[in-house]
Amino acid sequence: MPASDLALLKEAAREAGAIALRHFRASPEVWDKPGGAGPVSEADLEVDRMLRHELLAARQGYGWLSEETDDDPARLGADRLFIVDPIDGTRAFLEGSEDWAISLATARAGRITAGVVYLPARKLIFAAHRGGGATLNGKPIRVAADRPLEAAEILATRPNFAPEHWKAGSPPPARRSFRSSLAYRLCLVAEGRYDAMLTLRPAWEWDIAAGSLIVTEAKGQATDRVGKPLIFNSQGAQVDGLVAGGPAQPKLIDLLARPTLA
Repeated sequence: MPASDLALLKEAAREAGAIALRHFRASPEVWDKPGGAGPVSEADLEVDRMLRHELLAARQGYGWLSEETDDDPARLGADRLFIVDPIDGTRAFLEGSEDWAISLATARAGRITAGVVYLPARKLIFAAHRGGGATLNGKPIRVAADRPLEAAEILATRPNFAPEHWKAGSPPPARRSFRSSLAYRLCLVAEGRYDAMLTLRPAWEWDIAAGSLIVTEAKGQATDRVGKPLIFNSQGAQVDGLVAGGPAQPKLIDLLARPTLA
């Protein structure tokens, strides 16, 4: 049994990746989730079952939060837990794109302590543990250096750049790019390939848990949309948006309009 949570997550991610790759570009069975929550495939469910069995067997007493497992309120009383997205970017997976990831994290008392984001189709494994730095395929990574927003590139969906989200009534003069997986977007920022990423809608904890730690351990910042620290294992399993990056991150927070209360 791996001695550290990070080693355990890496081992589990590789095993999960092997399962997912057997279904990738092989026309897996697909269903639509209730309430317009998007598609789920037999690959997502098989990976989830394996991870739940292997990880909880290795760490008895940990709680469990996963996109593909019915939520058990007992997790709220757990001091430590796993936060898991078996396949982040299911639509990309089903379309045959390589931009999907397996996102695994451990948390204690609301803070992420270890995280792994694995892109099996790209053979990329991002990893971090609190206080230990962030790596890509075993080599240290760091967020991008400071530069003007005019020269920056931000990962976000188009609606995040709508005028109503910005104090000045227009988005920053940065270039916008996109990747399907939120976890992968966070890792691209941690690697320094992009200056920042943001999502202004409520974000599910399983999408961002591992990647947010990887960003902060790569000397970046990751907060909610108004700059507050991210707290995990909440009752609703969501955070109020996410802004992550290097020096661009606080600049974006300053430019964002405060959300209006309903």
